[in-house]
Amino acid sequence: MSLGIQLYSVRDDIGPDQLTATLTRLAGFGFTHAEPYDILSDTEGLNAALDAAGLQAETAHAKITELDHERVLDAAERLGIGTVLVPFVPPASIAERDGVLALAAAINALVPVAADRGIRLGYHNHDFEFAQRIGDRTAYDVLVDALDPAVVLELDTYWAAVGGEDVNTLLPRLGERVRFLHVKEDGTNPFDVAEVVGLASALELPVVEVVVHEGDVFPLIERNADFFSGLVRA
Repeated sequence: MSLGIQLYSVRDDIGPDQLTATLTRLAGFGFTHAEPYDILSDTEGLNAALDAAGLQAETAHAKITELDHERVLDAAERLGIGTVLVPFVPPASIAERDGVLALAAAINALVPVAADRGIRLGYHNHDFEFAQRIGDRTAYDVLVDALDPAVVLELDTYWAAVGGEDVNTLLPRLGERVRFLHVKEDGTNPFDVAEVVGLASALELPVVEVVVHEGDVFPLIERNADFFSGLVRA
């Protein structure tokens, strides 16, 4: 199995004059894929840097329900991205059932539009989807039930746990809906990371995301690459 890196982890090191060198460095750590969080600002520059580094972009974060969805899909198609993931919505917008259903409807409406380009849509969580309750259920559960089954899930394991979810029971319950995992190993997870990765029954790609707000992020990224490479290529 391949291993991805969320480019937000290196957001301070991917300026126009740094992008190719940074992606090449990440490829040297053993990553095979990069997950961009901005595919519109410089699509051609990103495409050239990915090619130069020998990295693929299978997934990307893009607020497709808020942006010009045709521009997003054009960029995704140019980059060879197979899955566009809704990365974030304002927590207040899904604090009530009507808001959750409105979000699901907005995503669902774009499923056939993206499918015509050979692109899937997906959803990436934070903590608030689990912390916010709709009756006796989490907002996340209500959302997943309302989403078209063609919409895949990228489960951010750390944020789900922060939101109060037991990731070890969540993954089997979600089953094949989860195709991508956001994972990290830095001593902050309240679960066994190796066990959690093994619970994703239809996993296509683990995506490492580590966030360091001060200092050099690359040593931690390299340690994560070694750790997860050992899991997915064992």
